[in-house]
Amino acid sequence: MKTSRISGFYNKTLNERMEIVKSFSDLTDEEISLLKSQMDMEIANRMIENVVYLNDVPVGIATNFLINGKEYLIPMAIEEPSVVAAASNAARIARAGGGFRAIATEPLMIGQVQIVNLSDPYSAKFRVLENKGELIKIANEQDPVLVSLGGGCKDVQARVLDSSLGPMVIVHLIVDVRDAMGANAVNTMAEAVAPKLEEITGGKVYLRILSNLATYRIARAWARFPRNVIGENAVNGIIYAYEFARIDPYRATTHNKGIMNGIDAVLVATANDWRAVEAGAHAYAAMNGYTSLTRWEMDKEGNLIGTIELPMAVGTVGGASSTHPKAKIARKILGVKNYMEFAGVLASVGLAQNFAAIRALSEEGIQKGHMSLHARNIAVMAGATGDLIDRIAEEMVRENRVRLDRARELLKKYRSD
Repeated sequence: MKTSRISGFYNKTLNERMEIVKSFSDLTDEEISLLKSQMDMEIANRMIENVVYLNDVPVGIATNFLINGKEYLIPMAIEEPSVVAAASNAARIARAGGGFRAIATEPLMIGQVQIVNLSDPYSAKFRVLENKGELIKIANEQDPVLVSLGGGCKDVQARVLDSSLGPMVIVHLIVDVRDAMGANAVNTMAEAVAPKLEEITGGKVYLRILSNLATYRIARAWARFPRNVIGENAVNGIIYAYEFARIDPYRATTHNKGIMNGIDAVLVATANDWRAVEAGAHAYAAMNGYTSLTRWEMDKEGNLIGTIELPMAVGTVGGASSTHPKAKIARKILGVKNYMEFAGVLASVGLAQNFAAIRALSEEGIQKGHMSLHARNIAVMAGATGDLIDRIAEEMVRENRVRLDRARELLKKYRSD
């Protein structure tokens, strides 16, 4: 039986780790070779404009994740030390409480159409809603394949906004994009209905674009961290840390950044639009005054309970996630079958990352674990190679002097021994 509970994964060699992932995800020899190679420059040249070189980001595997009873290995592309290790450790602890449970709403995205130059905005709003059926028909004619899969434009909404330039009617197309992120489909529909909206309202349309504040497309995750595993002090410390983030936007910003450390890393590995998800998450946190995306509380047995809720506009089909060769393999490693499963995995990773960060902050402080891993980077910067990297890193951590000048001193010393 496959399991993501892999003891000592960090201590294994690169080849040993690769073999474990290959076996877990049923990767072929060709896929392994592709992971070890650099992306073809011609593929890169077709993905964006003005390509001149490739920028490598390490991809690590977060282990131990049990979500809705299913085992996951989580590919994470990130340059920051300790993130992958922290997620893995948090997932290991969550397993003791039954693992993560995750759910996601239907994949409904919002397309916005801005109408201005209106003398009767509320009457114009009424006329938009009165013609909802025709607007939906026009929108759905743009993507018959999406409609055949059960998606397409499902509703039309409208609201009046006052501005310094006069009233605006903002029309929302509510579009089920199925397993895609959906930007192209939504934008095409918004552009298609614009002429009809001008005809209906007598106004002028300017912007026709999706919103990344995907309030109808929400992912949620839940986990129990047993008191007898983490200790009563950790339970209390995490709840106090959460309360700080709940009431103070200065703290909430860094609190939520830690959550997105995990989520963004998975999105980068799978070539999803992490910037869209990041923008949506922070906007969602700010809707009623900027606050925490997670909630932490204690159950009647004294166990720590964590929940997370945030918009999750991601896809398992289309876009770069379907054309980037390594992203396709990352999705195979992840093993998600559709958007809803993927969204639940991402929410679980965000919750795990938040648990790890605020547990460290409320106990020994964030730097202890972070600097242990950062010291290796400093040793490499100083010119260390091979076994000297770990030797110098361990010495700097012991001394609590993780600095480039100290790494150079130790390198000189060890080379002269």
